[in-house]
Amino acid sequence: MKSIKLRTPAEVAKAREAGHLIAEVLAMLKPHVVPGVTTEELDDLCREYIVNELKCIPSNVGYHGYPKTACISPNHVVCHGIPSKDKRLKKGDIVNVDVTLTKDGWFGDSSRMFIVGEANVLARRLVTTTYEALRAGIREVRPGATLGDVGHAIQKVAHAAGFSVVREYGGHGIGDIYHDDPHVNHFGRPGEGLNLQEGMIFTIEPMINAGGAGIRELNDGWTVVTRDHSLSAQWEHMVTVTADGFEILTPWPDGLGDYPAID
Repeated sequence: MKSIKLRTPAEVAKAREAGHLIAEVLAMLKPHVVPGVTTEELDDLCREYIVNELKCIPSNVGYHGYPKTACISPNHVVCHGIPSKDKRLKKGDIVNVDVTLTKDGWFGDSSRMFIVGEANVLARRLVTTTYEALRAGIREVRPGATLGDVGHAIQKVAHAAGFSVVREYGGHGIGDIYHDDPHVNHFGRPGEGLNLQEGMIFTIEPMINAGGAGIRELNDGWTVVTRDHSLSAQWEHMVTVTADGFEILTPWPDGLGDYPAID
C-alpha cells in the first residue's frame, strides 16, 4: 500500500474550509427537495450556488466524463444517479444528493439523504439506520484504531436492522486529490486494515440497502441500482483524525434536526 498522506494543521484547515462550504450547498438545497421538483433543477441550484455564491469549482463536472454537478440518487438508486429534467421527485421518495466542490485546489465532498414529504416506515427506518451506521463508523476514528474497526461498526448497525451493506463502493482519502488512498470499506473486522494516524483525511459514506447487497450499473455507465429493486440510502462526511479522536469537516450548518450528534 502507498503511504497515506498525513496532513499538517495548515492543510487540514484548507480541507476544513472546503468541507464547510460543501455542507453549506446541501443545507441550501434542503427547502427545494419537494414533490414535483426535477433532479436537474436541484442540480442547477447546486451548480449556481457553488459557482456564483461560493466562487468555487463544481468538481464533478467532467470528472471521468460525468456531465453534472451532483449525483442525485432516489429510492433504489444506490449512487451516481445522473440528474435529469425527466426525473421528477414525488411524495414518499427518499433521495441522496452527493456533491463536491474545489476551493483553492482542495476538495469538499459530502452527501445527505432527503425525505420528500412523508415517507413510509421502511424508508424512514432505512434513512435513519444508515445515518446511525455512519455515526457508529465515525465514532471509531482515532489514532491507533483501524479501518476494520470503522467498517465493522457500520456493518454491525446495518445488519442488526436487517439491512445489507454495498461492498463495491467505499469512502476514500481526500484533500488536494479528489479520490486518494486509503479506500474505506463499510464492512470489516475489528483490528484489521490500516492503522489510523493523526492528520489523515478521508470520507466515510456507507450505502445501505433495504434488501440484498447486490447492485448493477445501468447502460448510461454511471447509475448504480439495487439488483432486487429495494431502497438504498447513503450519508457521507469528510473526517480528519485528530490527536485524540476525529473532527467532522463537513458539519451541517443548518443543525441536526431529528438526527443525533456525532461526538
